[in-house]
Amino acid sequence: MLENHSVEAVEERNSRKQPLDDVGVQGILSEVTTVFVARGKKRREIAVGEVSLDDLKGPTGNYRAPMVRSGDRLLVGFHPETLEELLAG
Repeated sequence: MLENHSVEAVEERNSRKQPLDDVGVQGILSEVTTVFVARGKKRREIAVGEVSLDDLKGPTGNYRAPMVRSGDRLLVGFHPETLEELLAG
């Protein structure tokens, strides 16, 4: 999907081998203004000041994957339509 939009991943990590911790996620949140949280086929848009760390976690208590940041927007979880929006600019 990235290839179709001529974008390149700046950082990639395996969430099983290097899971994000609360401090790491707070660092990411400090760099964005809008968070999209995907759960199944549903997507919620949340202003960064209103998002809690629990909003970004799945049923196992781990952070949802993938986390994709584009500019000042962050997608947490997989949602194809939102990912296309982020990649298109």
